Amino acid sequence: MGQKIHPKGYRIGTVFTWSSRWFADKRLYRALLYEDVKIREELFRRLKSAGLSEVEIERSINKVKITLHVARPGVVIGRGGSGLEEIKKYLEAFVADVAKPRLGKGEAKQKLELSVEPVKEPNLQAYLVATTISDQLAKRLPHKRVGNQAIERVMSAGAKGVRVLLSGRIGGAEIARREKYQAGTVPLSTIREEIDFASVPSLTKSGYIGVKVWICRKS
Repeated sequence: MGQKIHPKGYRIGTVFTWSSRWFADKRLYRALLYEDVKIREELFRRLKSAGLSEVEIERSINKVKITLHVARPGVVIGRGGSGLEEIKKYLEAFVADVAKPRLGKGEAKQKLELSVEPVKEPNLQAYLVATTISDQLAKRLPHKRVGNQAIERVMSAGAKGVRVLLSGRIGGAEIARREKYQAGTVPLSTIREEIDFASVPSLTKSGYIGVKVWICRKS
C-alpha cells in the first residue's frame, strides 16, 4: 500500500485536510483547479528564499483567501509589512490575469486576502527537507553526507522516523541507481500516523536526481 499511493492523499480527511477548500460545478472546476496550480507554482518560485512549505487556498463567491506557511516569515512580511503588501499586489495582478478567461469582461475582480503562518519546526516539513537536499546535490556535495545530515537534523527535531530516497545518476555515475537512507519507523500503511511526504527533483550536471522524503511526525 505504501508504495502505491501518495502518503498525504491517503490520509486526507483523517489526519490532513485539503490544501484547496472550495466547491465548484463541472463547468468551473477545471478552471479553478488550473488557477490553484498556477498560483502555487508562482508562489513557490517567488518565495523560495522564505522557506515556503505549503499554500492553502480558500474560495468564497468573490473572495480568495491564501495562507502561506513559511519557515522565515520576516522575509515575506518585510519591514513594516511592506513585503506582504508588495506580494499581495503582485498576486492580485497575477490571479486577475490567470482568471481572465473565466471571469470575462463584465464580471468584478475577486478580492484577495493574504495571511502568513510561521512554520514551528522546518526540519519536520518534508518539502523543506527535500528542497535542502536537492539544493545541496545541485552544488555537488557528497550524497551520503547530505542524506545522513538530513536524517540527523529531522530525528533531532523530534520525528518518529524519516526516510530519504535518491534516484538517478547519483554522484555523476554512468548507470542510474537508487539509494535509501532511513532512521526510526515510517509506517506508511497506518492511516492514523502523521506522515509528511515530498518529492523534489535536483538538476545536476549529469541529469536529474529524484529526491523523495517521508517524515513520520509524533501525532
